[in-house]
Amino acid sequence: MSIHERHRLAGVVNARGTFTPLGVSRSSPGVAAAVAEALPEFFVMEELGDRASEAIAHATGAQAGAVVHCTAAAITIAVAAAMAGTNSDRIAKLPDATDMHNRVVLPAGHAINYGQSNLQAVRLAGARVALAGDENRCSIDDLDEELDGPDVTCLLLVSSRLTTGEPLDLTAAVRAAHRRGVPAIIDGAAQFPRTADLLATGADLVLISGQKYLASPTAGLVAGTRQLVQAVRAQEKGIGRGMKATKEAVVGVLAALEEWQAMDRAKWEADQAAKVTSFVRAADELPGIAAEVLPDPTGLPLSRALLKVDGDAAKVATELEAGDPPIYVMTDRLADNELVLELVPLDAVELEIILLRLTTILTA
Repeated sequence: MSIHERHRLAGVVNARGTFTPLGVSRSSPGVAAAVAEALPEFFVMEELGDRASEAIAHATGAQAGAVVHCTAAAITIAVAAAMAGTNSDRIAKLPDATDMHNRVVLPAGHAINYGQSNLQAVRLAGARVALAGDENRCSIDDLDEELDGPDVTCLLLVSSRLTTGEPLDLTAAVRAAHRRGVPAIIDGAAQFPRTADLLATGADLVLISGQKYLASPTAGLVAGTRQLVQAVRAQEKGIGRGMKATKEAVVGVLAALEEWQAMDRAKWEADQAAKVTSFVRAADELPGIAAEVLPDPTGLPLSRALLKVDGDAAKVATELEAGDPPIYVMTDRLADNELVLELVPLDAVELEIILLRLTTILTA
């Protein structure tokens, strides 16, 4: 029996991307084998953390790195680290941040909800959030004005398709924080392929999801300065205890990083582009569909399939999910009767299933 049959679970065709409610991504056989090898073994976890720090630094160009439970946890722990540092008394006191610099500045358009509000993730550390600008625009002057206020501990920025308003120059924003003596933290959850670019802004910490495009087990990767990473790791003696990474997650991250560095990324990008182009060509021939290639808006080295539906796109999406197996697609452009499909983890059989299902729905 398959794992889906054994536990009475629906098999899923995931064209929605690295979406947490669908299990995020598919790990490679090599990563799965590393996790299986780790499970029956014991480790000195501090030593394993050191090896992870070295591997993250080597893969990203950061001074050091750490692994925590997930990116949402990384936000909370990174803010705690900015407030408490490695001071054991402060670490033990959190989330009571009385007498600490506990105000986190965030561009208003970067206040997002990914199933949890990132504002709540900040507040869990005991910090207060000060929003700069509004949801349509946050200028560097707006940031500077908020950073000039009392009790600022860090500037938290987001690199995401979920942000609103005009794009913010992250490098200029980081510089604004540093002019005030404030560390800058960038939440770039789905941006693992661009980690080096985000670090190049001068950010003190960059927070990345391991289980998205790195396809490790569930893990949050923290990459940045040696001093602040040490403070992140120190939070395991405090509120970070409940957000720690497991041994199998850390070993899985190490395996995934090794595979990433060994990969021919130019070939991977070419293969993904060819997959999308082929699918778009086939989908464009379906009745009531105009298909085109949609580059990633954040600069990730991948594209998606955009389907413009001559009719009710929401109905098409609902019928795709109602089938066997259910097919999930991106539905954030339904107002324009458009569906977006991410094909990165899908094989040829699954792509054929999607095309056949679309044909059935559109010709019914």
